[in-house]
Amino acid sequence: MPKARAAAVVLGFFLLAPAAPQAAAGDKPPKTMVFSVPSDPKTFNEMVAQETTSSAVTQFLFQGLTRYNPATGEVLPLLAERWSVSADGLVWTFDLRQDVKWSDGEPFTAEDVLFTFKDLIYNPKIVTPARDIFTLQGKPIEVRQEGPYRIVFTLPVPFAPFLLALNQAIMPKHALAPSVTDGTFSSAWGTDENPDHIVGTGPYRLKRYVSGERIELVRNPFYWRKDSQGQALPRVDRIMLVVVPSAEGRLLKFLQGETDAYGVTGDDYPVLKEKEKQGRFILYKTGPGFGSNFVVFNQNAKDPAKKRWFQNKKFRQAMAHSLDRPSMIDIIYNRLGALQCSPESPSTPVFYNPAVNCYDYDPQAALSLLKEEGFEDRNKDGILEDAEGTPLEFVLLTNADNPERLKIAQMIREDIARLGIQVHLLALDFNALVSKLMVTQDWDAVLIGLTGAPDPHFGANVWRTTGSLHFWESKENPPPSQQRIDTIFEQASEILDKDARKKLYDEWQEIAAEELPHIYTVLPEVIYAVNSRLMNIKASALEGPFYEIDEIDVAERPA
Repeated sequence: MPKARAAAVVLGFFLLAPAAPQAAAGDKPPKTMVFSVPSDPKTFNEMVAQETTSSAVTQFLFQGLTRYNPATGEVLPLLAERWSVSADGLVWTFDLRQDVKWSDGEPFTAEDVLFTFKDLIYNPKIVTPARDIFTLQGKPIEVRQEGPYRIVFTLPVPFAPFLLALNQAIMPKHALAPSVTDGTFSSAWGTDENPDHIVGTGPYRLKRYVSGERIELVRNPFYWRKDSQGQALPRVDRIMLVVVPSAEGRLLKFLQGETDAYGVTGDDYPVLKEKEKQGRFILYKTGPGFGSNFVVFNQNAKDPAKKRWFQNKKFRQAMAHSLDRPSMIDIIYNRLGALQCSPESPSTPVFYNPAVNCYDYDPQAALSLLKEEGFEDRNKDGILEDAEGTPLEFVLLTNADNPERLKIAQMIREDIARLGIQVHLLALDFNALVSKLMVTQDWDAVLIGLTGAPDPHFGANVWRTTGSLHFWESKENPPPSQQRIDTIFEQASEILDKDARKKLYDEWQEIAAEELPHIYTVLPEVIYAVNSRLMNIKASALEGPFYEIDEIDVAERPA
């Protein structure tokens, strides 16, 4: 998963106001921002972090060779100063910046990049999601060093998202190599680690962690970036991440003037829009979100009748026509949302295909499709039966800890019931839900969501037949279109021409809209409220209002 994605999740959290920094009499207090997180981090080791609170911390500590501009879709240099690629797209040569130091003052070199790939990512004793990204057709990428500041990657096949994938955090060899040697890397830099031992090239370093209370970050004294005037970055001296489990508590803190920023829901918006006039904060509307909420039917259902229904494309198209998604936007998101018609979000700057069929709300069209496939109310009891006389009835699962998704599921149940289909809604905790989907496979239908990514390739584990999240499709009777999707994802990952890739991914979205393995619902408008004292804000739906964190400044508080 690209680091850009992790940052976006983090910025979905609520932010808390800075606690008053302690300063000696006459000293100027440090500039401080305080972010809130809903839970404690599990680790400060970026390479093994797999949940959002840990990433909320590590995104400030570590950097990759490249970074992503969510406004333009452009991949920009970061720790790499420049690069070149061979004509066949296989050999990538990166010249590294020579002015970068780790936060303990040691120089950053190609040795660190080599260590990150050879000793960490491709180390079979270390469990890291990065290995999946950098394993191409089952083969690793060859990495070699040419001098202290040049690194060369030789790919087994061309890999178009390679530049974007290189926002992968680079880890320090001098600090972590001993833990690899003695086999303790996976537990290194846990939450009980001495903060002074945690070393990165990012704008901040860890100062203090108090379980259940806060994580304190301070400026990296060796940070390399400067602004256009040659002034050292970051501009803010300190970031506090405060643990606040309750969403209501986070909103209250913001409204009490204790917060710098807040992720706004549709229900919150009218109140905050009115209060915006007071000038204490600014609302940033950044467009439809990158995540998704969609219905999937289990085409491997153990009940043979349900298996027949769910494998029927016209049944799925009828379900899409039955969903009153405009009302979902009105009721759940307070009219601050958008229809989702494609696996790609409309906020994707490059790959979104706006021409796909979106399936208008049309119950009559749904009933006509069902009748074509032999579904009728034969005994006049108000419930449709299939051609064998089996009543249409299934269980819709969703996760109980997502209030908005639960509301969507309730509306879906009511919409489908109007056709004469009984839907039983069952909300489970997330782990139980995942177990049903991935382990027991004992399920009929599920409303679930996925995080988005700026490049469709990073959803390959969902869409390719062999993908780890490709859990819905008939294993015994896959549709011919699936072979085409597999081919599209293979070809698009190996073509470097952006227009040619766009054409392939447009076709994938058209197939997805026709076959409807996922029936997409609605996306919320992504809105942030940010304290007016924060300056240089650049907001995007993917990465929120803080993706240029080292350039953000804060105005002095009034005395």
